[in-house]
Amino acid sequence: MTKLSRRGFMVSGTALAGGVLAGSTTGFPAFAQDDLPPINDRLPENPLIITPTDRPGQQGGTWNHALVGGGSLSMLWRYQAYEPLYRYDPQWTSIIPNVAESYEVSDDSREYTITLRRGHKWSDGEPYTTEDVRFWYEDIYRDPETPLADLSYWSSGDTPATLEIIDDVTFKVTFAEPSGFFMQQLAWANQDHMTRAPAHYLKQFHIRYNENANELAQERGYQSWIALFQREHGLDQDNVHFQNSSRPTLNAWMFTSAPGEDTERAIAVRNPYYFKIDTEGTQLPYFDRIVYDMVSDPELMVLKTLQGEVDMMDQYIGSPTNRPVLFDGRERGNYRFYTLRETAANVMVFMLNLNHNDATKNALFNNRDFREAMSISIDREALIDAVLVGQGAPAQPSIIEGDPLYNERLATQHTEYDPARANEILDGILPEKDSDGVRLDAEGRRLSIIFEIDQVRSTFIDMFELALPMMREIGIDAQFRSIDRSLWETRVRNGRDFDATAHQFGANSGIAAMLDARYFVPFNANAIYAPGWALYYSDPSNRNAIEPPEDVKAQQQLYKRLLATGDPDAQNEIMSEILENAADQFLVWGVSMPPDGFGIVKNNMVNTMDEMPNSFGWPTYAPTRPEQFFKE
Repeated sequence: MTKLSRRGFMVSGTALAGGVLAGSTTGFPAFAQDDLPPINDRLPENPLIITPTDRPGQQGGTWNHALVGGGSLSMLWRYQAYEPLYRYDPQWTSIIPNVAESYEVSDDSREYTITLRRGHKWSDGEPYTTEDVRFWYEDIYRDPETPLADLSYWSSGDTPATLEIIDDVTFKVTFAEPSGFFMQQLAWANQDHMTRAPAHYLKQFHIRYNENANELAQERGYQSWIALFQREHGLDQDNVHFQNSSRPTLNAWMFTSAPGEDTERAIAVRNPYYFKIDTEGTQLPYFDRIVYDMVSDPELMVLKTLQGEVDMMDQYIGSPTNRPVLFDGRERGNYRFYTLRETAANVMVFMLNLNHNDATKNALFNNRDFREAMSISIDREALIDAVLVGQGAPAQPSIIEGDPLYNERLATQHTEYDPARANEILDGILPEKDSDGVRLDAEGRRLSIIFEIDQVRSTFIDMFELALPMMREIGIDAQFRSIDRSLWETRVRNGRDFDATAHQFGANSGIAAMLDARYFVPFNANAIYAPGWALYYSDPSNRNAIEPPEDVKAQQQLYKRLLATGDPDAQNEIMSEILENAADQFLVWGVSMPPDGFGIVKNNMVNTMDEMPNSFGWPTYAPTRPEQFFKE
């Protein structure tokens, strides 16, 4: 075994403390002070020392925050819930120790030996040990009665990794074939379940540990223990996971009133057993609590920001059209701007449902020529000028120019505005039209395509207002429907009956693009355009999986090869082939590479960063360590 010091994303060490620790024992609103043990008994033997970005702070105060809409709880990975075994560093150049103290990897990238922090505790004071890891692996992940979706990175060559418990703080994960990105995958937002499944709490809901689990479930309105157990751990759905203030956590703050338990606000208070301290020995986090106002729409979020009621925010308000009014409101709202380096593959991606339950639409949408016609019907320059205030240039979902992986054909093909050519293509596919000039499909029906989008994405709505008339010019009855995010998750991300949608994210460079290749290969639930194919990638025997065409299946196998290798040169070579294939397949189309974005932060907030990546995988701004934010 060799201590990991890899090319690419390399592990960087963090100095750790020993001996007696100093720190405040005040400021735990959920606990009576007399109920708490001394600080040394609440921390691991080797707590993680955080060097503050600007300077050490003091415990106390409230972080005023907000969540938008019924389905925005995935935002919590960005704000308070990013605590994997290893996490990305603030610059997104490496992975660094977090819940785990260290790890080693074999030379062939098949064996990972991970060491936890001895004495680490959950927020209720119970030990966090390898028993929690074993429970997650055996009783959730590998239990056929409680399957989890989208854990393909736990397999190599279609074979799940094995787990060996060595002692209370050490375990080994062994892959049948090399798995060169395993630790980086665990650092990706919302992918490390091993730090979020408290065995001592969840066992009461599992039939293997509680023979009365079915009765308990029925008392709470569920048909069986499985439904209640999945509700209690919530690992498959963010909205379920975060609507539970009873489950212990390792996070810096724990909910006393979770989202959904109160319709107006959610409240999280300091975890008295949090495992980090600053360089002066003060236990983190600094803030006593976070108060999230539940906001109905982005416009209200902008208003609250202008009124100084939000301490830090970029999601939902950081659009080009909002920038002038937010800029003018800086003095009134007492905030400053920070810069977001955009890492998304495109500002907005159009996606037809390639696994549509309607056989006629399925066949049409899977016609590459049809997708090309749809793409060149869009006047991207008009969308960029009107919605992005001229910031951007026509581009497909792709790799940013200047990155070693840049593929010009993938980035630029079918971006020209050419409605005449689009009509010519469609005349060869759907030549018949009705009296309104709308094309008729193979069954003689009007070709209506409804794009269902998340209503809080105001930029998307503005884009569609301009794009729909362009699509109608080529004989397509194109419509859009903005729906609540929670309904969007159900109907679109987890459905098969929708026609089309739009989204963003993905990644446009380097390692990030390799880990989030959603628009280049359907491999997880973010490949919304092909949910059945994505399920086939991870679980081909699943009754909801759909076997892809041979070229897509080959692309999936190539992606598995990519994830298996730990050699950076081989990674770049395989990824380049994936991108070339993606240009051939042209599964989705976009508008523009996104310009750099922005967010706002109150002037009295300390230890925040002036510039950072904008990504979900590097869940902006969680890797900048919100636990060390405070107000002066």
